[in-house]
Amino acid sequence: MKITKHLIALAIILSTTMGVIAQNTTSPYSRYGYGILSDNATSTQRAMGGVGYAMNSGRQINVMNPASYASIDSLTFLFDMGISGTALWSKEGENRGSSFGGGLDYITLQFPITKYMGASVGLLPFSSVGYSFGNEIGNGTNSYEGYGGLNQLYAGLSGRFFNHLNIGVNASYLFGTTVNDIYANTANGGSTLFERVMQVRDWRIQAGIQYDFYIGANNRFVLGAVFTPEKKLLGKTWGMSYDVNNDTEPELLGETKTNDKYTLPNCWGGGINYQWRDRLMVEADFTYQEWAKAKYSILEGFDSSDSEIYDERFDNRWEVSVGAQYTPKPRGNYFQRVQYRIGGFYNHDYQLIYTKDLNNNTSKNNIIEYGVSAGVGLPVNGFKTVINVGLEYRHRQATPNPLIKEDYLNITLGVNFNEMWFWKNKLR
Repeated sequence: MKITKHLIALAIILSTTMGVIAQNTTSPYSRYGYGILSDNATSTQRAMGGVGYAMNSGRQINVMNPASYASIDSLTFLFDMGISGTALWSKEGENRGSSFGGGLDYITLQFPITKYMGASVGLLPFSSVGYSFGNEIGNGTNSYEGYGGLNQLYAGLSGRFFNHLNIGVNASYLFGTTVNDIYANTANGGSTLFERVMQVRDWRIQAGIQYDFYIGANNRFVLGAVFTPEKKLLGKTWGMSYDVNNDTEPELLGETKTNDKYTLPNCWGGGINYQWRDRLMVEADFTYQEWAKAKYSILEGFDSSDSEIYDERFDNRWEVSVGAQYTPKPRGNYFQRVQYRIGGFYNHDYQLIYTKDLNNNTSKNNIIEYGVSAGVGLPVNGFKTVINVGLEYRHRQATPNPLIKEDYLNITLGVNFNEMWFWKNKLR
């Protein structure tokens, strides 16, 4: 227990000194909207295609559905921390590129309140922005750079009713800053920076429900669902102009509060989970988010006023994911106790990108993403702690015009500490 306390203290220090959860995105697509969205999946769930709405084993923290917290044993304490490394290969026409990144993904804790209640707290990413690219214009070049993201510090509570029904809620403090820069470089050496900044300080609520039942002695089913209501986004955004070559005061081009002009949509998620004894677990999930109704207004004095583009910034986001986990023999030898995982997903994302052809006709492009994953849960001898290692392949591109094709290879590492709480061994 002392080791775990030291690791928790270290994790808190790291999250404080590093700012917040690391933003690992390196994609030009993160330039649009709030960036690339996260789905609150842990390293275990990412190795299973990102499923989780109906998962409630009590041995893994599941932030995707707060109803799961009540399934924890009354003497169990869980702590999960994840890191990842990412390799990206991109292609646009004949141009190719690559980049590498990584960092801290999440920190979560879960603990019992009573025999029928559980709670969880943690720090997770909500969205991330990170890109750097350029193009030629009539009398010079434009360079585009972006960084930052939004994070969520959450606390959740769940209760169990009638021995089969779990109901829970997460309350999240949403915070962070995104920065989008455009460097306009002229042929005669001049350079102007146009910088758009968004700063968010807000809260958000998510409710979840799970219902479990048996068919026979060994076949357990869990139905799960979550809902997050739409929300006006509190914060502010502004745009500045800087003369890069001269030490002059920057010019404020536009500034506004985000209230009523920027919103987050209604979000639904549902899944079904099947478990055979303690050996096999299979789950299928579906996510639907009403981004087409979300507001993301132009910044007067800074953004283009092309109404054809800005009247419809987002499309509805939906995702299908499936995953499985198999443990050959939970009480067997070491390799029989290893948890083997596999999964896959398909995501129709929320961002819309407008392009023009040679005849100056505007077309609308969606972003799609799909991938497969695999991993293992490695038990630590003498403890209930599990080290989760995963490998994930993702492909992202626009459609019908592919624009930039991106291929990702992610390596995830999570350490799930599982210890007895309030338990004292009286045998010496």
